[in-house]
Amino acid sequence: GASGDGDRVEEPFPPLVEPVAALSDAERVRTARHAALAGFEDISQRRLAAAHVAVVGAGGLGSPAVLALAAAGVGTLTIIDDDTVEVTNLQRQVMHRHADVGAAKVDSAVRVSADLAPETVVHAVRERLTPDNAARLFAGAHLVIDGTDTFDTRAAVATATEALGIPLVWGVVQEFHAQVTVFWSAPPPGTEAVRLTDLYPPESVGEVPTCAQVGVLGALCIQVGGMLATEAIKLIAGIGEPLMGRVAVIDSLRARQTEIPLRPRTATASASLPASPSAPIVHLTPAQALNAQDAGAILLDVREPSETATGVIPGSVLVPLATLLGDVSLVGEGPFVIVCHRGSRARRAADALASHGIAASVLEGGIAGWDREVVPA
Repeated sequence: GASGDGDRVEEPFPPLVEPVAALSDAERVRTARHAALAGFEDISQRRLAAAHVAVVGAGGLGSPAVLALAAAGVGTLTIIDDDTVEVTNLQRQVMHRHADVGAAKVDSAVRVSADLAPETVVHAVRERLTPDNAARLFAGAHLVIDGTDTFDTRAAVATATEALGIPLVWGVVQEFHAQVTVFWSAPPPGTEAVRLTDLYPPESVGEVPTCAQVGVLGALCIQVGGMLATEAIKLIAGIGEPLMGRVAVIDSLRARQTEIPLRPRTATASASLPASPSAPIVHLTPAQALNAQDAGAILLDVREPSETATGVIPGSVLVPLATLLGDVSLVGEGPFVIVCHRGSRARRAADALASHGIAASVLEGGIAGWDREVVPA
């Protein structure tokens, strides 16, 4: 799509949305600082005005995303959430106020959008998203932002966006850590399709504790929600480089943001990794893993902090998979026995370590298998 930017040589991600013919005088004044951006210009703002974004979840991530999208001038927002505001939400869900406690969260989205951007139309959908209604709720949306906090809902959102062929701007926050990326089953020609299952194969996902169980840093939610809105704006306007094929990994305690590549599982045996080494990875039973630990091997648990909070094997070193893939040197020389929920992520981690000459085996069956066999600690 043309943008009028003579400096741009190529545009690998064309604009997602055709622009409206013209902005109102009031909207042009309100968004004047966008117009001053190099490469953005009037046509990008008109694309935002024509855009329809569905946001699933009006909580920690949905709140700042809605604020940012409305302020940016997105023409239509569909906000999907069946929950009501609680006092404990106010630590991170910045769209809501004390006066909103007990009211529907989607009502806050209507109010704040009107306060920020009177021309933005908000469709408030007080309904729990399920595999049966997701495609219907996304009807007409150019893209979807997922700000939910359960994996079942994330899977339903991903399945629906894949079927519709629209981008899914995705983020997750737990404790002090976050991940952000873009999934798209039908991207522009020349770009590989990337799906949620490429990052989290269904067999790798365990029970994910809630924010109430393990906590979440409120300020990090604002940062990640802003990133989600930025990715949506880039896709709509056809500017910059979206987070396609890359996962931004944030460690807020160490002020560190890294990224890992993400490739389709159908294209490579293991997403996000270099080519696997020729030697097969050894799988150890729980008893063999204990023997290896006694002989000096390190048990390396690559699950997310939200998962390890529910229990770990004594003596384990905890390094989430995304962190490990971002910098293999963080874990040292080994040897390692890699642990995850059922074994899928552990195999990816072991492949990554082996490709760097580090000895690594995998706990067969992961924590789930360990618990079944009730190996004495």
